[in-house]
Amino acid sequence: MYRKLMKKTQISAFLKRFLPLYVSLVLQHIVTLAVNLADNMMLGAYSEISLSGVAAVNQIQFVLQQLTVAIGEALVVICSQYWGKGLVKPMKKIAASAMQTALLFAIVLFVGVSIFPQQIMMIFTKDKAIIAEGMAYLNIIRFTYFFFVMTQVLLALLRSMAVVRIALYLSVITFFVNCGINYVLIYGHLGFPRMGTAGAAIGTLSARVLELAVLIGYICRKNGGLKIRVRDFTITEPALRKDYFRTAMPLMAAQGLWGLNTMLQTVILGHIDKIAIAANSVASNIYLVVKSGAMGASGAASVMIGNGVGTGDYEAVKRDAVKLQIFFVCIGVVCGIILYVIRLPILSVYNLSEKTREMANSFLVVLSFIMVGMSYQMAAGGGIIRGGGNATFVVKMDLVCIWMIVIPLSLFMAFVVQAPPVIVVVCLNADQIFKCIPIFIKVNKGTWIKKLTNV
Repeated sequence: MYRKLMKKTQISAFLKRFLPLYVSLVLQHIVTLAVNLADNMMLGAYSEISLSGVAAVNQIQFVLQQLTVAIGEALVVICSQYWGKGLVKPMKKIAASAMQTALLFAIVLFVGVSIFPQQIMMIFTKDKAIIAEGMAYLNIIRFTYFFFVMTQVLLALLRSMAVVRIALYLSVITFFVNCGINYVLIYGHLGFPRMGTAGAAIGTLSARVLELAVLIGYICRKNGGLKIRVRDFTITEPALRKDYFRTAMPLMAAQGLWGLNTMLQTVILGHIDKIAIAANSVASNIYLVVKSGAMGASGAASVMIGNGVGTGDYEAVKRDAVKLQIFFVCIGVVCGIILYVIRLPILSVYNLSEKTREMANSFLVVLSFIMVGMSYQMAAGGGIIRGGGNATFVVKMDLVCIWMIVIPLSLFMAFVVQAPPVIVVVCLNADQIFKCIPIFIKVNKGTWIKKLTNV
């Protein structure tokens, strides 16, 4: 009886720590991705060629987004341990290293797309109409890179302290501002010119600027317990910078490879059939919104595990890891069912050709099953293993699974066998299933806990 009571108490305590973080992060991801989905749907209703052009450009910046995610996750992993110890000063210096790195990546990409816009677009497609639409979007959207990376680093710093609601509020603001401007400028309502893809880019840029301004205002007023100022982002410490990059480099490698893998999906599908770009864009955006359930779980688990490692109670951390894995599988099943059920109603909103709609539907059916494996392996790998301080395992696994199996197999099926696009999509996402096995073994061995703090 006593053991049952203790078990119930432990589960209750676990849920009280996990659920507030999880719900806030899921809602944030949903609203954030709903911005992209709204762009996608509005442009899909406007023109399929515009949709394809923007989809190609978004794959370029997806690599930057993944690198920024890695920079933020490394910040969360280390700073959550310092926060667990109640040490604030090192967090500021680690955040400075993260911000400087993120801005460097933004500058490099901005310069690259400014000098070689057409050449970059031609990687994805040879269709001149799609390239022209993409370049019109890229000419404006490139300015969002700086605002985006600064916002993400600041949010990661707050997330390491379990301050997550502001991210949700920002996402809601961004959603309504972006959708409002899109409605006016894409279609030319309220007396404004009909700008199409350029209008969508202006909407996103405006939303990103406002998002950063509101976040800075919040930090200056609330400080989130850090009392951080702009000058703090110019001050680093060699020892802490070394600690940060020791964690960040494997994460950047993993996320950068994942970004390149996703970009290659568009390249491969675009060279099989030009309508596959539009179909993949539609399916991917719907998939990503539903995937928020797994992304929120990964983010919440990373903070919880990192804080736990910081306190030094490793046995409690291992118990939490077991409970989290059960939660991840349940999330995957629920999200897979949701994606399968909503696919047809959402596809009906798009102004697509019948062939494109059928292809997008086929992609979504495949992704509904992929969702189950992805939800477990991504959340367990990113939330538990990375959160516990071990980032190299995920990198090694991705190197083998993606670059030695998935990409070669997909290229072979696409250009040698000339398989239909839906079969190629199965090959491109197969790693989401078979990576579950090494992730499960690693997590349950408990060898992923690593202290990253210097005290």
